[in-house]
Amino acid sequence: MQFAPIYVALERGYFRDAGLDVTLDYNFETDGVALVGSDELQFAIVSGEQVLLARAQGLPVVYTLAWWQDYPVGVVAKTEQGIREPKDLAGKRIGIPGLFGASYIGLRALLNQAGLQESDVTLEAIGFNQVEALATDQEQAAVIYANNEPVQLRAQGFEVDLMRVADYVQLASNGLITNEQTIRENPELVRRLVQAILRGIADTIANPDEAYEISKKYVENLAQADQVVQRKVLDETIEFWKADRLGYSDPAAWENMQNLLLEMGLISGPLDLSQAFTNEFIP
Repeated sequence: MQFAPIYVALERGYFRDAGLDVTLDYNFETDGVALVGSDELQFAIVSGEQVLLARAQGLPVVYTLAWWQDYPVGVVAKTEQGIREPKDLAGKRIGIPGLFGASYIGLRALLNQAGLQESDVTLEAIGFNQVEALATDQEQAAVIYANNEPVQLRAQGFEVDLMRVADYVQLASNGLITNEQTIRENPELVRRLVQAILRGIADTIANPDEAYEISKKYVENLAQADQVVQRKVLDETIEFWKADRLGYSDPAAWENMQNLLLEMGLISGPLDLSQAFTNEFIP
């Protein structure tokens, strides 16, 4: 459901109106970053930390559209666990998809807020089985996307507490990247794609019922899924997109992300953030 604006833009012809023929390639975001960095793909949707990690390795990727205004990662736990703020994570067993990507970055951000180290908790890589792991008490807490798994758990009747990274620190989140070559040689292409996606985002926010129905044509098995839960997931997701200026990248979010990656030792020194993101294509 998180890609509903893309489906809306496709269905309503916003890409076509912009003179674009768009093909969707579902892949891991790390692969997308590498392909865009080598100019094998022109665009990808990735999380903010991936941009800085890529640029630290010399890949000339540039973030051109802040789709998600708030970082969606969080930690959820059954209420009985008493895990309500970052300091409560100390000594706990936490399920996480793996030690990579936005989930890992988000967890480290929460630990940092409490002055905790990774060694102060027990991390278990569980893939994307967070709902089952918590429902069956395999884990005391799990790292999740705040717009998704908590909705599923509550729908199953569990009382849970949700700790959102966005409530503690603003980090650069999911958005559209391209590369320096594309911006240099065809800035109008970038502008047209950005603005078509922004139309899809605006329509989805304004008309979530219609966006949900459109998504059924593109999301496999959505029509057979629990409609109440999936519709609630869309509602929760939309809250992460809202902004006075859709698509705008806040420089403070990039500063915070860079500082976090430096503290984690994932980048060796400060980068020129003015080269990592731009708002020049946002109306």
